[in-house]
Amino acid sequence: MGLTGGIGSGKSEVARRLAAKGALVIDADLIAREVVEPGTPGLAEITATFGEAVLRPDGSLDREALGRIVFTDPGRLKALNAIVHPKVGARVAELQDAAPADAIVVYDVPLLAENDLAPMYDKVIVVDAEDTTRLTRLTTIRGMTPEDAEARIAAQATREARLAIADIVIDNNGPLSALDPQIAELWHELTDVAP
Repeated sequence: MGLTGGIGSGKSEVARRLAAKGALVIDADLIAREVVEPGTPGLAEITATFGEAVLRPDGSLDREALGRIVFTDPGRLKALNAIVHPKVGARVAELQDAAPADAIVVYDVPLLAENDLAPMYDKVIVVDAEDTTRLTRLTTIRGMTPEDAEARIAAQATREARLAIADIVIDNNGPLSALDPQIAELWHELTDVAP
């Protein structure tokens, strides 16, 4: 299953809840962090492409500095994706190959719609929240400036584009408790179709 949602939609919360039910969650964001840790070829390529200004004093990637570069310039974002995505894909393949045959595997993929990945999955689950809700979450919970939050939202697919590829929509405009019945129903559906 592919799981996606725009930044601030609550996709990670849904992934955590599915993992608690027993799903094997493969988190593309975590893998994307792993493939650019200090000493990796990924970080070396990013530094060669974007310069030393995207490194913290300890040699790790300064994600905020890199974000300020790529989320306002589609060409630079494309260059970053060309470095990171193949490395993430290889690692995902390793994890998938290691999964038990009867596992319900949920791929937590933020850019599923942007990269036209829907055909790769049996079902696409979209965690949906209005842009105003997402903006509020990003500024209050994550501490982003309104400008950074708006740039990140604008750099991703629109709500309409994500909803167009959805087989299942999880509405996350309300409190977290509103997720419980939706997750229970989703888990029932996933276990009914599991091999």
